[in-house]
Amino acid sequence: MRGANVKVLTLALAFAPCCVVPMAPLEAQAGRGGGGVARQTQADDYTRYELLAPGSGKFRILYEVTATTPGATTFFNAIRQGSVASDESVWDRMTGLPLKFDEVGQAVARAGGVGGGRGGAAAPIDTTQKYIRVFLARPVPEEGEGRVLIDKTYYDPKSYFEENGEIVFNRGLGIKRNAVVLPAGYELVSSNYPAQVIQQPDGRVAIAFWNNAPPEAPVVLRARKATSATGPAPAANAAQPADRRARLDERARQNREIVYFLQQPETNAFDLYHDYTESREGVSYYVNEVRAGSTVSNPRARVLDTGEELKWEVIKGEAITRANVGVRNVTPQSEIVVFRFAPVPKGGSTRLRMYETYTDTARYKVLNGELIWNRAFGRPTNAVVLPAGWTLTNSSIPAVVSALPDGRTRLDFVNPRPDEVNVLVTARRK
Repeated sequence: MRGANVKVLTLALAFAPCCVVPMAPLEAQAGRGGGGVARQTQADDYTRYELLAPGSGKFRILYEVTATTPGATTFFNAIRQGSVASDESVWDRMTGLPLKFDEVGQAVARAGGVGGGRGGAAAPIDTTQKYIRVFLARPVPEEGEGRVLIDKTYYDPKSYFEENGEIVFNRGLGIKRNAVVLPAGYELVSSNYPAQVIQQPDGRVAIAFWNNAPPEAPVVLRARKATSATGPAPAANAAQPADRRARLDERARQNREIVYFLQQPETNAFDLYHDYTESREGVSYYVNEVRAGSTVSNPRARVLDTGEELKWEVIKGEAITRANVGVRNVTPQSEIVVFRFAPVPKGGSTRLRMYETYTDTARYKVLNGELIWNRAFGRPTNAVVLPAGWTLTNSSIPAVVSALPDGRTRLDFVNPRPDEVNVLVTARRK
């Protein structure tokens, strides 16, 4: 399939103090679409722009997006005004199989749950706006996802052009996670937006970034044809040592997410769920290694694509070695949780959501009446929900702070860097 060289990748659930309580995505709470249809919601957007021949004004777009409206059977993707779309195809990311799609106008999209203009439902309606309507492989499960890959080519010479012997990509990007891949044989001259520079297996150079600010990113990239002396060597990163390869992994493509729901600090306990996409063909289990100093309870998991509940088991000590699930440096104190699912098909992937409760007396506690949360985050997106009755006093790492409908405080951390961050959060009783 077209785009098979792109790995398929990839938070709307809240815990009460002792149990799991579903909560609709914040976007879904805004209202209904036209005709009483639930408004379209989405998550985990990622766009890869592959610049085609200089002077063509064309770039290929590989857009990964997740439909999150429960029960939805279609998804609408707007065709950007000023761009001419061609070579379109759509794929189901769970199975890797093609999906049916067509091009429709604003009236059809609005009847299908799309809001008003770019400003929301109250914005003026642009009757000239066109959409790709995707027919999903299966209805979106409750608290689940419908993952889609849209492959298309845009002709947009205002965004991609030549100037003074250089190629220029100048485009406002509303999607938060993006990568722009230069044509073969071109080297980066400048990037106005902080980004990773990642050489691709075929030698092309990708400029990847994560925009965690509310406005769109006004990206301007310049590149020039590389000389033979400075041109990249294909597959250079593959020859790097394993630890260095990990540091050169594209952070913007990582979609591992985790949300912590803190119980009252005297318990030293917190509920959590974490999402993970497995795309390795034939893999049929996921191993979660319990962090030293923590204990785990109440595990469960399901496939977000289908809503299927999964089998699991907690394994300790030498039994981990006998289980042969790839865990190294096992000690008598080691503990893991293994979640099992159907083997990943060729070209497909499985999106998992796993739930657990942890007790950690060292990293989560109350001291002199103050709530203390002190934990390292390795994933790019992490969220912490304070227990009821507590107000935030300190956060050592910048976070987006919001209030949940029940009054609890939520902190969202985005780390676009490939290293972990040590987060210290404190709170006091209201």
